[in-house]
Amino acid sequence: MWSVKHFTFPLALLMAAVCEGNTEKSIFLAPATVNIPAHQPTLEVLGLDVLTPTRTSIRSHLNASFPDAGSAVGSATWFLLDDLRPSQRYELRVCWAATQPTNFILDVYPLQKVWETPDLIASLASYVESRASIGTTEPVDASSNATGDKTHGRDRTTSESEASVMLLRVLAAANYYSHNAVVMTHVDPVLVDIILDPYLLNIVPQSLAPTVVYMTLVAGLAWALAQRIRNHLLVLTSSPEQAVKKAM
Repeated sequence: MWSVKHFTFPLALLMAAVCEGNTEKSIFLAPATVNIPAHQPTLEVLGLDVLTPTRTSIRSHLNASFPDAGSAVGSATWFLLDDLRPSQRYELRVCWAATQPTNFILDVYPLQKVWETPDLIASLASYVESRASIGTTEPVDASSNATGDKTHGRDRTTSESEASVMLLRVLAAANYYSHNAVVMTHVDPVLVDIILDPYLLNIVPQSLAPTVVYMTLVAGLAWALAQRIRNHLLVLTSSPEQAVKKAM
């Protein structure tokens, strides 16, 4: 009979996988480049946190709220996706701890779509105003492959430029119930990691490339080892005369 200790390690691995956290993602193709004017108002005036192919992640606290008649999908937070490569596939991920039950919806829009849709432009304007009123201009933390803390993307104050740009709207709705009235009326901001992951050859996310290489190497080594074992077994099961010939 197996003792409990034999199952400790597999159970620990299972629990680690379960407690890791939650992830919501969205996959999109970058649009063609558009002309970005340098005169006011510019994209920099919005003061949005920016994700680019060289600044691929942001850690920040996002406001969340319970869905109601005024906000059926929770609180909205906006980000700018800048310097994208036209027609390249990207994956956006929002990762957060399982200890903060929240439903996230990720929507990515071309600039023109936002400017032409009253509900979207109203949501963006409301977020920009609320952000400015509390003086929030920096994320909690950000990782980048480039030097410096460039929060608002490229500097377009000197001349017009062409760029593939999109706007990301993250909707966060609290998804829990508590007998504590304070917790139900005041939803704490959710600490999240927002990640922009470009696809390699529009086939596989860049973050998965090392895993794909590793699995390919393991599969190749396993196949080579299986062939050696197979040949060895064939030698053992063959007649003595055939075994001598194969050994030679």
